[in-house]
Amino acid sequence: MGDFSGGRTRRGVLLVVFWMLGLISLSCAARLSVSKQKLQVQKHLNRLNKAAVKSIKSPDGDIVDCVHISHQPAFDHPFLKDHKIQMRPNYHPEGLFDDNKVSDTEKPKQRSNPLTQLWHMNGKCPQGTIPIRRIKEEDVLRASSVKRYGRKKHRAIPQPIPQPRSADPDLMNESGHQHAIAYVEGDKYYGAKATINVWEPKIQQPNEFSLSQLWILGGSFGEDLNSIEAGWQVSPDLYGDNNTRLFTYWTSDAYQATGCYNLLCSGFIQIDSEIAMGASISPVSAYRNPQYDISMLVWKDPKEGHWWLQFGNDYVLGYWPSFLFSYLADSASMIEWGGEVVNSEPDGHHTSTQMGSGHFPEEGFAKSSYFRNIQVVDDSNNLKAPKGLGTFTEQSNCYDVQTGSNGDWGHYFYYGGPGKNPNCP
Repeated sequence: MGDFSGGRTRRGVLLVVFWMLGLISLSCAARLSVSKQKLQVQKHLNRLNKAAVKSIKSPDGDIVDCVHISHQPAFDHPFLKDHKIQMRPNYHPEGLFDDNKVSDTEKPKQRSNPLTQLWHMNGKCPQGTIPIRRIKEEDVLRASSVKRYGRKKHRAIPQPIPQPRSADPDLMNESGHQHAIAYVEGDKYYGAKATINVWEPKIQQPNEFSLSQLWILGGSFGEDLNSIEAGWQVSPDLYGDNNTRLFTYWTSDAYQATGCYNLLCSGFIQIDSEIAMGASISPVSAYRNPQYDISMLVWKDPKEGHWWLQFGNDYVLGYWPSFLFSYLADSASMIEWGGEVVNSEPDGHHTSTQMGSGHFPEEGFAKSSYFRNIQVVDDSNNLKAPKGLGTFTEQSNCYDVQTGSNGDWGHYFYYGGPGKNPNCP
């Protein structure tokens, strides 16, 4: 018999060599993949982070860049290359500056206090510039992909389930998204306003968020939905911390390919030099302590057709050009106000991510979170009380909403909750 041991040895050596070559090949591929991703991220950061006239370090670790108003991300849009910036709206809604004129006897004993943004402690941006929160590499890397950074996750929209309203809030009935809202529908709306109580809800998982906002909605509940949104949010995934931050969002195709948070894509044109989208709000409300709130107004300019955003009585932040939208180029068909959380637990179970203050509506002022002085803008550009105000929540044992009205707060509601509790699995 011949000696096969030498052949077996050679085959063994060859197998080891091939195995090592395979590992080297995989290692090279992995390094190339990481290198390609880093290049993509860097290119995206170069697009987002515009050259700054001045930079301000915020106490919370943010860097706010003061960017020349004509160099902001909006003007990356091909339709805005020759756009002339409109530095003020042609019209404000009628009644905007006198809707809170009430007698001293009607005023509440506890008035809410003014708010600011943390970065203001270390400086302001000069006139002719706008403040933009600088995006870091780790911000983009937290997203599922470079393309998806700054966008809401695309979700299929099912047929509306039977509810005391025609559609699900945020127009989704996807497991994980929970809401407690008030809404109006059935008319043409040209804007909405609310004063929103500001809290810092606790988020259990880093991929969850909690927000309080108003929605301006147009179109069907399919893939052509138009939405403009503004309010405050806590989103560790988007910002890398648990701070309460001012935010906006828009989409013209149900969150598929258009739109983004804040200034993370071209679209919204900012004109204000003092308020930074996505920057931390300070101070925030605390249980049985002083309460803080912010006033948000979105309305359609009757002359130009753009949708304008105002923060408080003093800050007209900018506008969404009308060409961004299909249905909202005319008017909105639904307005929503309220809270939303993302819950990452499957099969109807809940985490303890809080909405609003984390307390149920029946606890009332300084304990539960509120929206007050909620109004809509009608076709005559008048601010007026909403007619036929409805409410909706998927699971009232987890998050709930209760409406009311009085002389000073007009139409208002308390909302929110703790999520997981003995009555909420």
